[in-house]
Amino acid sequence: MNAEAAELKKFGDAAHRWWDLSGEFKPLHDINPVRLDWILSHASLAGRRVLDIGCGGGILSESMAAVGAQVTGIDLAEKALKVAGLHALESGLSVDYRLISAEQFASEQKGQFDVVCCMEMLEHVPNPASVVQAAAMLVRPGGWVFFSTINRNVKAFAMAILGAEYLLRLLPKGTHSYAKFIRPSELASWARNSGLEPVEFKGLEFGLLDRTFRLGTNVDVNYFFACRRAA
Repeated sequence: MNAEAAELKKFGDAAHRWWDLSGEFKPLHDINPVRLDWILSHASLAGRRVLDIGCGGGILSESMAAVGAQVTGIDLAEKALKVAGLHALESGLSVDYRLISAEQFASEQKGQFDVVCCMEMLEHVPNPASVVQAAAMLVRPGGWVFFSTINRNVKAFAMAILGAEYLLRLLPKGTHSYAKFIRPSELASWARNSGLEPVEFKGLEFGLLDRTFRLGTNVDVNYFFACRRAA
């Protein structure tokens, strides 16, 4: 299984706070409108079959369902999935949540989705290239695949770990491991090797003065990556 017990426990233990807008998942709530708008700038979601790999408590899944997508969310953190299901009931949104790995799901649902998203997840698994390959298998020819993760360099270590976890306390200490960060060139290579065509890289920047997130051209730290499966 392409997951580590310590990572699953970490997110499972915090699952009950997933929808606490002032808790440790606040950054996910803050960036969610940005990432949803970015996805919509490339692909229409209304009426489309959309897969959210590593959906956690369902923040992105619910926002995509709210704009008319037929959303399936998969994860290996069982407690987070239960929270996601309960919150969807409260929100009145329809999301199909499943406890399954991307690789296993790809063997069952090859080419069944118009859009596949895997956001803030690759840097938490032992073999991210395997997840990229699974995403490529799951999307239909011509469909879109969207990733987000963190670059691996000194600046990313200073900002994503020292800054975000220790100085600004945007995230709990130990949220990220520098060794698991991924350079854009590595992610693009895995995508190409899986049959995906790179389309766009965008940086996710944090404003220290207004403490808000925005898209930019600098991919030194957090970044988004859009690609398509060849038609």
